[in-house]
Amino acid sequence: MQLIALLIGIIILLVLIIQFKINTFVSLVLTAAITAVMLGMPLGKIADSITNGIGSQLGELSMVFGFGAMLGRLVSDSGGAYMIAHTLINKFGRKRLQIAVMLASFILGIALFFEVGMVLLVPIVFAIAVEAGVPILYLGIPMAAALSVTHGFLPPHPAPVAIAQVLGANDGRVLIFGFVIALIAAYIAGPLFSKLARKFAPAAFDRKGNLSSIGEVKEYSPEKSPSFGLSVLTALFPVILLAIATIYKMTVNGGAEPKNPSMLDSIIEFIGSPSIAMLISLFFAMWTMGWARKRTTAQIMESLENAVKSIAMLLLVIGGGGAFKQVLIDGGVGKEVAKIFLGSSMSPLILGWLIAVVLRIALGSATVASLTAAGIVAPLMAQSGVDPALMVLAIGAGSLAASHVNDAGFWMFREYFDLTIKQTLQTWTVLESIISVVGIGMVMILNVFFH
Repeated sequence: MQLIALLIGIIILLVLIIQFKINTFVSLVLTAAITAVMLGMPLGKIADSITNGIGSQLGELSMVFGFGAMLGRLVSDSGGAYMIAHTLINKFGRKRLQIAVMLASFILGIALFFEVGMVLLVPIVFAIAVEAGVPILYLGIPMAAALSVTHGFLPPHPAPVAIAQVLGANDGRVLIFGFVIALIAAYIAGPLFSKLARKFAPAAFDRKGNLSSIGEVKEYSPEKSPSFGLSVLTALFPVILLAIATIYKMTVNGGAEPKNPSMLDSIIEFIGSPSIAMLISLFFAMWTMGWARKRTTAQIMESLENAVKSIAMLLLVIGGGGAFKQVLIDGGVGKEVAKIFLGSSMSPLILGWLIAVVLRIALGSATVASLTAAGIVAPLMAQSGVDPALMVLAIGAGSLAASHVNDAGFWMFREYFDLTIKQTLQTWTVLESIISVVGIGMVMILNVFFH
């Protein structure tokens, strides 16, 4: 019954948005409430579940999103995004732009959460696309693919780290194997897939993107813009802070929480929190892209206010996705999925991947799907003889599959690139599924060599 309720809920959501053109946030919350009733949740608990879903989704994310949008707008308004775009086009040429964007996004993605990476990179990708005269989605697909693989396969991202702890896997092996899988998957789902997507969804490549998120594209010249080095440093400042914190934790404390943290441990943990890293970076950007360029405080504040206005609806939509996801979890959809796989005799790696795929489709959240899948397959690990690091990556691959209307990433991609739901399914959902299939394929190949 739970899985039937989920299916009906998704159909209701699509009908509300596509057929009746109801606002996406309103549709998501209404669908969450209707689905909760169908799942048999006590009526008095439904509002709590929806509120908790929106709150947990937007807790730290609202700060990160807000500060990230402000930082992106400052870099854009000062001509910094133009300078980065201009230099990359000159260095790589138009033919290799996709590779340049993919590699840049991959490097950034290692230190950043998917959502943060998206907020910081979208203004730069838009600027490069406008400057090079290519469709925004032509560069958006390689960017999204690179950010997605780092989120699913590489520590220090929450899901790979948490699954490695549950399954007792070596973080170093997860990182090395994950790096190989992530790069190959990003190339296939990014530059290669974008050529195919352009053939079967040509209208999606005609969209101009939601440029309100970065403001109007003004005319800039290299002479009046900040230098390339300063622009990159400002855009990457949150990444640098988060990377310092990550490297410190992995080298000094071996990735574990210190029992008696020193003053330095506390400072590193403070600046390594995404919201604090973004706040510090925003003040750095206000100086480098504002006051140091003789912009008045009033002009800087205008940039910040415009940035917040542009992401207000995007934030609500992501919160609505969180509400839908939470109702599915609280309504017992995850437990129903676990029951389906009890007593299965297939390869443990394929089983781990498949459980994660079904949970991802049912629940929406990649992190929740992977952690739930890890809990289900953990008892199988002892007798299977499978390398725990490969199981972490198999589950990580499964958790990225078939992102659709119950996943916040789906709505982010749709809103930023100004796509219809059909176009988002044709591009974003297929992209995520390619990463998942390539991921499990690579895991099986590595299993042959390292078994």
